[in-house]
Amino acid sequence: MKKYLEATTLLDFNKPSIQNLISNRGWTKLEEKEKIQAVYDFVRNEIKFGYNKGDDITASEVLRDGYGQCNTKSILLMALLRALGIPCRIHGFFIDKKMQKGALTGIIYLFAPKKIVHAWTEVYFDKQWIALEGVIIDERYLNQVKDKLCNFNNGYIGYGISVKNKEKINLCWQGQSTYIQSFSITDDLGFFNNPDDFFIKYNNTSNKIKKILFNILRKRINKKLDLIRYSKNN
Repeated sequence: MKKYLEATTLLDFNKPSIQNLISNRGWTKLEEKEKIQAVYDFVRNEIKFGYNKGDDITASEVLRDGYGQCNTKSILLMALLRALGIPCRIHGFFIDKKMQKGALTGIIYLFAPKKIVHAWTEVYFDKQWIALEGVIIDERYLNQVKDKLCNFNNGYIGYGISVKNKEKINLCWQGQSTYIQSFSITDDLGFFNNPDDFFIKYNNTSNKIKKILFNILRKRINKKLDLIRYSKNN
């Protein structure tokens, strides 16, 4: 299990900001299941769903941003879990971009690849690997958009969500896998010991022109997501 506990360039959990967070929250004093739940809840709800400058940024940068998407939230989640001595790995996929409609619009959606690189963290708990994809979408945002999801292919998609049944979305971690985008998976890219290796091979922002364009517009996207999240009209 040693390889699932190591720090890497992206999993920079030895940085003071991450160590201070762990200390201030008292997470080291918890039992294993409580540690996973506390970290999962933190990354899910205190790191808002939003878009960073790229997929391959460090955990400490995701923490500083205060928001993230599937790939960047996975990096922070993995870093915090490993810092607490909990083995974890990353599982990669391609996912249909249709599920991003509503979250991504206009030229950003137009230029997004048809298949988007997607990843979730898997934690080793109770002698099995458990998927923590549900960490992507914060509860406040979910409550505002779940009734706006579109029926598609016998499921429901939109706003960064893709589920089989929108009436049975439960993202609270209780020891089992949680999912929020898995209904739109098109390809399984396999397991990786760390996100560094995965994002060297697969990356949504490897194209320099698209990366520049995305960085110009992503702050506008995040503001839009906040307007949705804090809307009083829903």
